[in-house]
Amino acid sequence: MARTEQASHPLLQPGDTIAIVAGSGQLPIDLAKHLRDQGIPPLVVMVEGEAAPELSEFDHETIALEEFPGFLPLLRRRKVTHAVFAGGIGRRPRLRDLKLTFAFLTFIPRALMALKRGDDGLLRTIAGVVEGQGIKVLGAHQIMPDLLAKAGSMTRVAPTKADFADIRAAEEAALAIGLLDIGQAAVAVGGRAIALEGIEGTEGLLQRVKDLRSHGRIAGRKRGVLAKCSKPGQEERLDLPTIGPQTVRAAHEAGLAGIAVEAGHSLVVDFGKVVEEADRFGMFVFGLAREDGR
Repeated sequence: MARTEQASHPLLQPGDTIAIVAGSGQLPIDLAKHLRDQGIPPLVVMVEGEAAPELSEFDHETIALEEFPGFLPLLRRRKVTHAVFAGGIGRRPRLRDLKLTFAFLTFIPRALMALKRGDDGLLRTIAGVVEGQGIKVLGAHQIMPDLLAKAGSMTRVAPTKADFADIRAAEEAALAIGLLDIGQAAVAVGGRAIALEGIEGTEGLLQRVKDLRSHGRIAGRKRGVLAKCSKPGQEERLDLPTIGPQTVRAAHEAGLAGIAVEAGHSLVVDFGKVVEEADRFGMFVFGLAREDGR
């Protein structure tokens, strides 16, 4: 479809160009396909070693993590008007390989100051730098509103009374570490939090819980819940809590009864498969309504 014949989108105008800055996982793929289906072919900026190879079927550019500050000139060269950041980054840049470009040298002082405020501070700085170039930053949920978790049970199985005690304990712990900008997730078993998300992410958190069970550290304790909540003051366009089918499988392997996510402020990627996997394992996926006005 020609650019002048693009289908309409409430956030985009004819002639706009949207870039997906793509890390790992399914989310960048879903976004790219959704935009293409809407008649809005995106430019995909693939982070080398992170983005899925199948994204190369779209109009794309590839950039190394060590060259990442240079993505702004790339966006300007491709006349990008809107950008969405999606997917994970599994490693930090290798300092010895950083490209000391002018773009990098002008960005690094702001990045170092932002890092003192934690990861969310850095994300806010990135968004500010991009928008300072006249490029509007969008959240994945603004492109695909159906990604947002709905309140209540999403699966055949619903939480029991004991599960709700675990949900409350895990939610409180997740909010506490979110306030410190440490992570977004926690696991509770037997009515108390037993593991908190760290730099290794949710996958690493669930692996630790699995190891705790196998090593007998929570022997005799059955069920349990993973809860994910947005951080207080979260930069929601760049880093909303996210679950997908792999999260369900990992939670099952960790012996958990289910997953609770914050409704309206968390993403459920590949919703149909998430529900299918949870139903297959007899697990629940539950959307927590926000009640505290955060």
